[in-house]
Amino acid sequence: MSASHAPRVLIVEDEAMIAFMLEDLLTSAGFEIAGVATTLGPAMSLIETCNFDAAILDANLVGVSSAPAALALTARAIPFLVVSGYAPSQQSAAYSAGLPVSKPFKSKALIDALRSILPAFKSLPT
Repeated sequence: MSASHAPRVLIVEDEAMIAFMLEDLLTSAGFEIAGVATTLGPAMSLIETCNFDAAILDANLVGVSSAPAALALTARAIPFLVVSGYAPSQQSAAYSAGLPVSKPFKSKALIDALRSILPAFKSLPT
């Protein structure tokens, strides 16, 4: 990971409005969008083939756990946020490597959490 480029973020979120909002929020905060997946299959494909620095992972994708995606991110040592309405204690251990962010979230809190897992990019403008 090099700070010479904007950090690239993969968004895994099943609710279209939230995914669009995340794209806008991240772009205005200086991040690049590496890809967006709304279901587990495309998420796994992007994790395996896409180049990115971090991910935002919704814990529940249309009623399906995104735990396999969390495990794949962990195996590749890619930092990620776990966005969920459930408390971390109610989630699969697969999410333990991710930083939990509660839904609903405040934009600044999400950006701060994302920057905290990307130490090479902490100097991004706010």
